[in-house]
Amino acid sequence: MRLRRLLAGAAAGVAATAGANRLLRARVGDLDPALDGDQGTYHWRGFDIAYTEAGDPEHPDVVLLHGVNAAASSREFGEVFDALAEDYHVLAPDLPGFGRSDRPPVAYTSKLYEQFVADFVTDTAEDAVVVASSLTGSWAAMAADEADLSGLVLVCPTADTGQRRPVVRRLLRTPVVGSGLFNALTSRRGLEWFNDRDAFYRTENVPEGLVDYQYTTSHQPGARFAPASFAGSFLDPNVDLADTLAGVDAPVTLVWGREAKITPLSEGHDLADDADVRLVVLDDTSLLPHAEQPDSFLEAVRDELPALERH
Repeated sequence: MRLRRLLAGAAAGVAATAGANRLLRARVGDLDPALDGDQGTYHWRGFDIAYTEAGDPEHPDVVLLHGVNAAASSREFGEVFDALAEDYHVLAPDLPGFGRSDRPPVAYTSKLYEQFVADFVTDTAEDAVVVASSLTGSWAAMAADEADLSGLVLVCPTADTGQRRPVVRRLLRTPVVGSGLFNALTSRRGLEWFNDRDAFYRTENVPEGLVDYQYTTSHQPGARFAPASFAGSFLDPNVDLADTLAGVDAPVTLVWGREAKITPLSEGHDLADDADVRLVVLDDTSLLPHAEQPDSFLEAVRDELPALERH
């Protein structure tokens, strides 16, 4: 009798979770473009990849590649996109599995993103400067030769998010319990907690409307599949990032927030020394200096990379 009651309670809990998941999806609605500009679609290996394009096509190309987290999208570059587009031809995609790009329940891996970065930059830009943050920075570094880049600006890059956790990936991919856990992780309170603890140094510097966009993008159909692989560390490339950066045949600049916690500044100094590349440190900012201190970020980028000088 007791077992029967426990099973009945578990079934009721699963049903309630499934109902809550459906209600959340119905309430959120469609996702608008993250950035102002021309909206395009890049067809790649069965994915429809959404990207925003702005600026004069005759100007030097700059490709902006957002980092990876539970609510990632090209909205990450919302504070610098328009300013860059005044002088450059700027393209900003939503990575496969994120934003307005397709989010099928495939096995997302580092190899998939490594090839996507190389192909997107090669097919849509010429001699581009690529700006990439966190884990995406390692994929950009690996793509530098194939994509024939003219420069790299990597914001708090990393190639290591920890030991693989296959149980975490499997759990988050499950249809009911996984959806419920992911919805809890990407609640408004959860997103605000991540922004306050890790992404931004000061709460008042979180851009207006960012949390709303993060909430909407993380509650789209299929939103949990790519982050599940990230949470399980299946997106980490098998590469020594310092060696890779040292071999890039183009100017490389690392930009680090002095108060970064996930990838602390000490790692930035070590990486810059080992790879023999530039390191620019921005004060009063954490993991996303381009979002938290956009003016300082743009000034640092223009000063350090001649390819980004005004034309």
